[in-house]
Amino acid sequence: MDHVRPGIVNLMAGVEVKLGFHRPLVARRKSGRVVKVLLSAYACEPGRGSEPGIGWNMARTLAKQHQVWVLTSHSHQIATETELACHPVDNLHVVYLDPPDWALGPFRRGSGWAVYPHYYLWQLWAYFVGRSLHRQVGFDLSHHVTYLKYSVPSFLSLLPIPFFFGPVGGGESAPKMFWKDFTFQQRMFELARSCARTVGEWDPFVRMTVRRSRVAWGATEETAERLRRLGARHVEVSSGVALNQEEIQILEQLAAPAASPMRFICMGRLLHWKGFHLGLRAFAQSGLSNAEFWILGDGPERQSLESISADLGVADQVKFWGELDRQSALARIGECDVLVHPSLHDSGGWVCLEAMAAGRPVICLDLGGPALQVTDECGYSISAGAPAQAVDDLAIAMTRLAGDPDLCRRMGKAGQRRVKGHLTWDDHAETATTEYRRVV
Repeated sequence: MDHVRPGIVNLMAGVEVKLGFHRPLVARRKSGRVVKVLLSAYACEPGRGSEPGIGWNMARTLAKQHQVWVLTSHSHQIATETELACHPVDNLHVVYLDPPDWALGPFRRGSGWAVYPHYYLWQLWAYFVGRSLHRQVGFDLSHHVTYLKYSVPSFLSLLPIPFFFGPVGGGESAPKMFWKDFTFQQRMFELARSCARTVGEWDPFVRMTVRRSRVAWGATEETAERLRRLGARHVEVSSGVALNQEEIQILEQLAAPAASPMRFICMGRLLHWKGFHLGLRAFAQSGLSNAEFWILGDGPERQSLESISADLGVADQVKFWGELDRQSALARIGECDVLVHPSLHDSGGWVCLEAMAAGRPVICLDLGGPALQVTDECGYSISAGAPAQAVDDLAIAMTRLAGDPDLCRRMGKAGQRRVKGHLTWDDHAETATTEYRRVV
């Protein structure tokens, strides 16, 4: 099987899977035997952020040390094949699959919540494809990477080889004290999210997935605790996001911002749980006259945020940039001094890593993924006890940084060191490799 040429292989009736074998197979164990990893990455695409970027970067980086067969959806095929045609990756074999139409019925892939029925069926289909591949290849282990959702099963755990789960997230919740700022519809969203998570935890296949995992990584402390309660025998906490060396180099080259005015920036989808309203209130409370508050992104909360800035009397200091492409967004980071990221339940927090790599201090809440990334050396991780207390402490952090440029620079440098030393995809792959070797 090591020398099979690319082509279409009928792994089972009704399923055609393209095996993309790119360049020679070179990764080997110390014993000389090839290490073979079956990776489940429903979302996996180069040049993307969020879930597709996580799947692609894990697959590409693991292939530096192992032979990796990655299972992913056909929706990522064009971008992935285009990238691999220009930049082949040793030992990375891409298998595209989706359930046939007759199996999907009304659950064809959609967007938003509609994607999850398709995702569940895809996981089931991936098991049959993975089982057929295992008979041909003889994998040493399987590893679920995306989606980063602990409450949906990965049926690859049923294969007769060690199974690794994660990092996965989704166990985070907005503290109940912060719900009083939400509208009725926003509270219903949070309640529906919590109910969906509970239903997932009672799914016997989710419990099977967690209990059969040799190692389960939680992307946050909250998710790790839920994995333990579901019966995982070995749980570790590991950030679900990272940066590659190319991204770090680009971010490091961003010039230092102008000395005046002091600029704070928030980035992301304008959703209620992202906490932009808390950042705006803190900025107004700080009373910084020679400062600006930039908001990058778009979403249903934009009108509400514009109203808040007007009501607080800081509309002339607040600038809404809307949704920008990646290059333009990075350029805006380069024009600002501090990232403010008061998200209430964020498993990842990719923007925090980008700001840290760019040498900008980060002010966040002590919740979810950002709480793992931001230390006292590179920013402020604010306790989320209550909205008023969080706003007070966010305002104090803004005032301190605005009044101490040297502190800004020290924290920025510390953030760059932390990203390069602990939060790269190479670090993630090394963590996984250490556990692979321990188990296999």
